Amino acid sequence: MRRGSWRIRILIGLAIVAFAFIRRCSNQEENPYTGRTQNIDMTAEQEIAIGLQSAPEMAQQHGGLYPDERLQNLVDKVGNKLVQNSVASETPYRYEFHLLADDRTINAFALPGGQIFITYALFSQLNEAQLAGVLGHEIGHVIGRHSAERIAESSFWQTLATGASVGGDMGNVVAGIGQNTLLTNGRGDELESDDLGVLFMIESGYDPNEMIEVMKILKAAAGPNRVPEFQSTHPDPENRIEKIKESIDKYSGR
Repeated sequence: MRRGSWRIRILIGLAIVAFAFIRRCSNQEENPYTGRTQNIDMTAEQEIAIGLQSAPEMAQQHGGLYPDERLQNLVDKVGNKLVQNSVASETPYRYEFHLLADDRTINAFALPGGQIFITYALFSQLNEAQLAGVLGHEIGHVIGRHSAERIAESSFWQTLATGASVGGDMGNVVAGIGQNTLLTNGRGDELESDDLGVLFMIESGYDPNEMIEVMKILKAAAGPNRVPEFQSTHPDPENRIEKIKESIDKYSGR
């Protein structure tokens, strides 16, 4: 390839990289509920719309909703109590709690904007305080805007990889760095949500030590062959327990 062509490729690649960084800087904003500066490129209204649109499909993937109104009412009661007694009540998000029929997969998760799910497989192993710990953790993901942040970060790294590929055939290297960064940030999201979950439990009158029992349940469910922490978006339960104990000490003196 002629030298002039290489120069053009490099210039285009640099322009793409510069655009990625300019857009990232323009999207920086401080989360008013956590105080953390984040790269976000969507509004709260857009987060709510994404969550509402995705909720039916997510429920369907887990066998639909659990057909027991009494148990669903308990999930609603605990979830709404956490919202009403915490900063979650001041946010623009629409919190809705869904008990899924899946009796095999131990899981709970949150969509952007306030749609929160827990499988019956996990729900059936929890007492009320432990349920509060799980739901509080998921509310923490919503308030922390973790999904929106991951979407923006993924877009940033994809654009960087494109620029590196055009400018110097380095796209795979940059993409690999981006994947490791997103994994690390994902573990940070979990720890932030644990911390917020502890605070919400205390504010709602639940024993925060029950969050530690939740970690033990998750550890037992993962079994001896669980993925090492460096390969997972979730920190090891033992590490999470230590951080939860720190959060309990931090908030109990309030």
